Amino acid sequence: MHLDHSLSSSHSHHGPSAISADAHRPDGSRRALRIGLGGPVGSGKTATVAALCHALRDELSLAVVTNDIYTREDAEFLLREAVLPPERIAAVETGACPHTAIRDDISANLEAVEDLEDEVGPLDLILVESGGDNLTATFSKGLVDAQIFVIDVAGGDDIPRKGGPGVTTADLLVVNKTDLAPYVGSDLGRMAADAKAQRAELPVVFQSLRGDKGVAAVADWVRGQLAAWRAR
Repeated sequence: MHLDHSLSSSHSHHGPSAISADAHRPDGSRRALRIGLGGPVGSGKTATVAALCHALRDELSLAVVTNDIYTREDAEFLLREAVLPPERIAAVETGACPHTAIRDDISANLEAVEDLEDEVGPLDLILVESGGDNLTATFSKGLVDAQIFVIDVAGGDDIPRKGGPGVTTADLLVVNKTDLAPYVGSDLGRMAADAKAQRAELPVVFQSLRGDKGVAAVADWVRGQLAAWRAR
């Protein structure tokens, strides 16, 4: 059983949820839409960010902020993959639990976001990737306008049922690495039903970056968020 993106289509009619109250910079210009990506260690956040950059970089002006505790490893991966020019990738070393820098003290991330807009703007989109965290990881509404939470089938098909703020409240839930389900004993149908029970009408995408469609469904969701942002 391979669901790929099939669940996303059933939710495509639900409006985007860009949520920040202030869409402008201090000089009055419109700022970039900020989308946060969180999720457990190894779920595929950085690979999803890289795939989104490949999918969107020819049509949007975008940049990325990565978060690691003591290293710049995620940023270095993106630089090696040449997903964007180096000046469009910024790294934040949190020095503490990843959720601290995306929810509690967001100053370092805000500074990185604002510096990118100053140095390479105007930008349409900034992706802010959290360091690997647990199911409670969420972004401050003062930092991002919408949130993607990434889990993967290798972490166990009971993750959607366990819930947690990341799973239940993120604007988009991505169940990644669906190609591994037969090898790790994960039941995609069960994950889909549990995600529906936890999230009601909030959208869910089942994704394999190794498949033909790759990140297409998530990229379409991002485009929808950006269209709503521009219409404000």
